[in-house]
Order: sequence, then structure tokens, then C-alpha cells
Amino acid sequence: MITKIKITPLEPVTRMKVTVTFMQMTSPPRGTPLSLPEGWFIEDDVKPTIAEYRMLQDRVGRDYCWWMRQAASDATLGTFLATAPVQIGLLRQGEAVRGFFELDLTNPLDINLVYFGLFPDAVGHGVGRAFLDSVVRKAWGQGTLTLRVNTCTADHPRALPLYQQAGFVIVRAVEEVWDVPQRLGLTIPEKFLV
Repeated sequence: MITKIKITPLEPVTRMKVTVTFMQMTSPPRGTPLSLPEGWFIEDDVKPTIAEYRMLQDRVGRDYCWWMRQAASDATLGTFLATAPVQIGLLRQGEAVRGFFELDLTNPLDINLVYFGLFPDAVGHGVGRAFLDSVVRKAWGQGTLTLRVNTCTADHPRALPLYQQAGFVIVRAVEEVWDVPQRLGLTIPEKFLV
């Protein structure tokens, strides 16, 4: 099954095809929580401005074609940030932001880890697994019965194995064709072009 996601037919777009893998976890992680390296910590319940949120999306997602939130107008994004039942948190190394996460709390018994990632300069420092473990435990600490996440073939190649190591299992995979607005200036790898 191929799902087509479109913005507007009048806007110049580049078409790309990815496989989206939907995953879930139905019980909290066991064992001792993983620790972030010294000097690294998570700042919870952040309320970013539109510009700050766009920066987070761009810094983490530019190399992986994260476009859906970036394509939204400032008005739409502002309304989302002001009213959506989401929890946004930052991964920090000292004062510097190194990544972020976003939990969709629309259904508190079925939480979705909508966005999770590191800035490029934080990749390879051994923090990703501990960061994900902390976020997963935060979600389970809110009383959920299921935690969901999805990833796609355009994401970092270690994303899917990382989620599996954290305890997520694959539910299904779906091919999707996306119309990515060219105004975003994203470089879409040739292997994804339709």
C-alpha cells in the first residue's frame, strides 16, 4: 500500500518514496536506566518559539528530509505549539542544545514519540541510546499502556536498530510517496526520488 501525502498542487515539490516502519512498545523498559555522560542532561517541558522549533526540526532533521512540520505556516505552527497536547524536551550538553524529543500526549494511554534525534555534532558521542532510554522512561512514567514511534528509510541508518534495542517492535511497514516542497531547500538523496 502506498500513501500519498501532498501539500498543495500549485507549489513546486520534489517527490520522494520512503518506507515508513511503525513500531510500538507495550511494557516499560526493565533494568537500570542508562545514564547520560557527565555534563549532559534533558530539559523537560520546553515551550519553544516558532523560530526555536523550526531550528530544532532543521538541525536534527535536515539530513533526513524532515519536512512535514517545516512546511507548515507560522500561523499553523504557532497554533500547534500553543494548543497541542505535546511534551517537548531538549538534550543539552552544558548550555548547548544537542537534540530534542517530542511526545504526543493526545491519548495518555497510547503515547507517540513523534520526534527524536540528535544534532549532527552530537552523533557519535555515545549519547543516543541513553537519551532514548530516558525519553522512553519519561513516557512510561506518565501512565501509558503503549508507546509508539515510527521511522523511515530516509532517517539515520541507526534509527531503526536503536528503537529495537530500546524495546520497540515492528508493527508494520508502509511505502509512502511524499511531495516535499522545494522552498524548504532539502537535499533529497537520489535513491528516494520518484
